[in-house]
Amino acid sequence: MKRFLTLLLAVFVCTTGLMAKAVITFSKTSHNFGTFSDKKPVTCVFTFTNTGDAPLIVHQALTSCGCTVASYTKEPVLPGKTGTVEVVYDGKGKFPGKMKSAITIRSNAKNRKVLLFIEGNMTGK
Repeated sequence: MKRFLTLLLAVFVCTTGLMAKAVITFSKTSHNFGTFSDKKPVTCVFTFTNTGDAPLIVHQALTSCGCTVASYTKEPVLPGKTGTVEVVYDGKGKFPGKMKSAITIRSNAKNRKVLLFIEGNMTGK
């Protein structure tokens, strides 16, 4: 009986720990640069909050093209705290016109994959 209760307690503790999850919540998921020149890279910052009850770890920020680079908070983000994803778009040498790029954020959160978007109209001037 004592072993059974110990086993039951261990299962309860493990299950409770598994239920704790981070949740990544972005203040916005898209950014429009408007009209901008291809002469200088443009940058935007996406801010997120861990609205869950476990530490949040961002594993990757994958971009849909080579002209977009994303950097992100590398340290674990505790519940209630914030982190950032900085996105730089460099259109030098690319065709002018409307652009749209996606950034895929992968993390240990309950919502493991989140898509962010940047867009704008790039001129050759």
